[in-house]
Amino acid sequence: MENRFPVAGEARSEGGRLPAHADLNLLRTFLAVHRSGSFTAAAPLLGLSQPTVTAQIRTLEQQTGRPLFTRLARGVEPTPLAHELAAEIAGPLDALASLEGRGGALAGRAAPVHLAGPSELLCVRVLPALAPLVADGVQLRVVQGLTEPLLEEMRAGRHDLVIATRRPRGRALPSVPLADEEYALVAAPSWARHVAGHPDTDDDPCAALRDVPLVTYAEDLPIVRRYWRTVFGKQLAARAAVTVPNLYAVLSAVNSGAGYSVLPRSLCQEYLDSGRLVLLREPEEPPLNTLFLAQRPGADTNPDVTRVRDRLREAARSW
Repeated sequence: MENRFPVAGEARSEGGRLPAHADLNLLRTFLAVHRSGSFTAAAPLLGLSQPTVTAQIRTLEQQTGRPLFTRLARGVEPTPLAHELAAEIAGPLDALASLEGRGGALAGRAAPVHLAGPSELLCVRVLPALAPLVADGVQLRVVQGLTEPLLEEMRAGRHDLVIATRRPRGRALPSVPLADEEYALVAAPSWARHVAGHPDTDDDPCAALRDVPLVTYAEDLPIVRRYWRTVFGKQLAARAAVTVPNLYAVLSAVNSGAGYSVLPRSLCQEYLDSGRLVLLREPEEPPLNTLFLAQRPGADTNPDVTRVRDRLREAARSW
């Protein structure tokens, strides 16, 4: 028997309307392309080849009588008709996927939640916040990385939730603000005393730092440059004395007396509280970066994804 799926309502077009009954496989392929933003990204989610995905979308476009996607240099852009159709079929298809056990519900256990984000934030904030859920049976598969690659992997279906350091572009990945991350200019006490004793500290705080080594995790100094623009209103003239792989390594080097840096307050707060690090500047409005929580469309067919998402949003209120 042919596998068909009733589509509620009518999607009208100049060439006619979507058939009252459309092939379920074509609709699944369409929804995967709509959510992932490309034929290439949708293919592994469906277990199909990219040419097969292209052929199925072409067939559905012939049935509707109008194009569903505009082909771009990278990926595709859904047409208004595609957005209308996706809104119409997403709920029923996701419910059907859940009944088929894709989320593991029929086996009596929800599938693992695939979560990704910056390594330092995951260790300092996220995993401690989720520990009670793990104790209650939630399974986590956690990956660390930079925002851009992680969002691309989410579009390809690899992650359910991503904590991003910027809002995802476009409408394919829904997201909500999670927390504001404050940045702090810090050094070990010995360097702090050196800076405080510099004759130009009051008139030109930047001058007092010129002979202090700068530690960073990237040659282009993204966090430090932003701090300089926001707090001092000028471009950073210094170059890194030490470049290390990640912010944990920056923290370790600065704590050991290698120099100064700009770090997320969440990462170094314990060191500030104990006196192992000292704030070199306390601006009235410290630089902030908003973190966003992005969710893969359809991921909430796994109820544990919703539990993790809600727990993170609750915990982030005190971050």
